[in-house]
Amino acid sequence: MGNFIELTAADGFKFPAYEARPAATAKGAVIVLQEIFGVNAHIRAVVDGFAEQGYLALAPATFHRVKPGVEMGYTAQDIAAGVALKAAVGALPAPGVMQDIQAAIDHGAALGKVAIVGYCWGGLLAWRAACLLRGLSAAVPYYGGGMTGAAEIARLPDCPVLAHFANQDQSIPLEGVAAFRAAHPDVDVRMYQATHGFNCDHRGAYDASAAALARERTLAFIGARLA
Repeated sequence: MGNFIELTAADGFKFPAYEARPAATAKGAVIVLQEIFGVNAHIRAVVDGFAEQGYLALAPATFHRVKPGVEMGYTAQDIAAGVALKAAVGALPAPGVMQDIQAAIDHGAALGKVAIVGYCWGGLLAWRAACLLRGLSAAVPYYGGGMTGAAEIARLPDCPVLAHFANQDQSIPLEGVAAFRAAHPDVDVRMYQATHGFNCDHRGAYDASAAALARERTLAFIGARLA
C-alpha cells in the first residue's frame, strides 16, 4: 500500500520513512515509531492500517543514523542485535534521532494535525517526542521501554498522551507504571491483561483482544484530537 520516501533532518541528514496515504483527503497525520526490529513488515502493516483509517501515516527509519536498511524478525539473535542498535542510537550526540522524528512530524504537518504512536523503544521515543518536540496534537506510547524510569517520569508532555501498558510485562515493572501514573494524572494510562509486545501479531506475545481494545482506544484518542 505504501512506499519509502526520503526525509531530511535539520542537520541535513537524509533518511528513509515508510509512508502510506489514505484514499481520500487525509484527516491528519500519524507518525509510527518502530520497535528495535526496524521498519519491518509489522511496522509497515501498522502504517498501512492508519492510512486505511484516513490518515497520512509514516514510519521513519530511526536506526538509519547507525545502520541503514534494518529489517529484522523476533528471534533471540534479532533481539540482541536490536538492543545493540538501540544503544548505538542512544549514544549519538544530542539531539540524535529526535531530529529525524521532528522531520517526520513536520512532513505530516503539511496535511494537518499530527499524532505520534510508538511501540516498545518507539513508545519511549513517542513519550520523549511528546515532551521535547513541536507540532504534536497527541501521543500514544505502547509499552514504552524505559518510560517508567525516574528521568523519563520527570519529563512533562506538551500534548495529550494515552499510554498503554501490560500487567504481565517482564521488562516494565508495575511499580514503575504506578509511579508514572501518579506523576502524570493527566496522562490516560491503560493496563491490559497481556505481556510486552501484545500489539505485534508477528510474535508469540500477541494478544488479539488486548491489541483490538488498545487500537480502538488509540483511534478514538487520536480522532478526537486531530479533528
